[in-house]
Amino acid sequence: MGRATALAFARPGIRLVISSRSRPALDDVAAQCRAVGAEVRVVVADVREPETIEQVAATAVTAFGGIDVWVNTAAVMAYGRFEDVPAAVFDRVVDVDLLGGATVARVALARFRKQGRGVLIFGGSLLGSVVTPYTSSYVTSKWGLRALIRALRLETRDAPDIHVCLVSPGSVNTPIYRNAANYAGRGGKPPPPVVQPEKVAAAILRCARRPRASVNVGAANRIIELGFVAMPGLYDVLVGPLMRAGGLSGDPMDAHDGNVFDPAPAAGEHARGEWKSPRWRVAGTAAALAGVVVVGGWAARSRR
Repeated sequence: MGRATALAFARPGIRLVISSRSRPALDDVAAQCRAVGAEVRVVVADVREPETIEQVAATAVTAFGGIDVWVNTAAVMAYGRFEDVPAAVFDRVVDVDLLGGATVARVALARFRKQGRGVLIFGGSLLGSVVTPYTSSYVTSKWGLRALIRALRLETRDAPDIHVCLVSPGSVNTPIYRNAANYAGRGGKPPPPVVQPEKVAAAILRCARRPRASVNVGAANRIIELGFVAMPGLYDVLVGPLMRAGGLSGDPMDAHDGNVFDPAPAAGEHARGEWKSPRWRVAGTAAALAGVVVVGGWAARSRR
């Protein structure tokens, strides 16, 4: 989603600082952004390393004079029952997805306070509002991130020109499911309906222009959230079978750490995955979800 967001912002007159752990991926995105007229700086950074996030901010301020919008979509993921996921993998997912977000917020808000303005946008997830099995580390992180963002909004009420926003998609067609660590014995996949990363990037761009506290992306999100809150007992009965059918593939998979500790190879850094949502699958999923209810681095944009 970070890649798609950088490309959504890119146009003549826009100044971007883009960051991730992977220099080859950054160079590829930078070339595409420059091709449409954006001015781009590249910083290899890791949200687990505060000094590299400080370098992202310093680059924006030095090159462009300030930071208008900071978007953080850094995330890793692990599949498997809680007891099957190694403690080091669980901890690293929380470290990147939650504590990394806190590091970004700490650096960004310090700059925004000096400027008196700024928009901080986090890429969240539907799994910050509901729970699914086999994703305990990711769910824990996203729930924590949502709480952190709510706290930050309360603490910045004294600064009306500083905005902290959360854009939460459902399933998105990115490689995160393939690149995730996996101890489930079966590959991961996004449960339908699946949206394209460009749709999420467009929502982030709109939020940058007109900040909103929370933005939901995905037709089924509200239905799932309603089922989770209104009928938790039935939700808990149905979510396991639905997750095994829609969120795990039939392909056997040996246990591996994915990109949790190291960046994925260049071939795995594309904006899109290989998943689609044929209409019949979307209709079937919507019907199942309705049943639950009825019966139960990244990127900082700067300008002068």
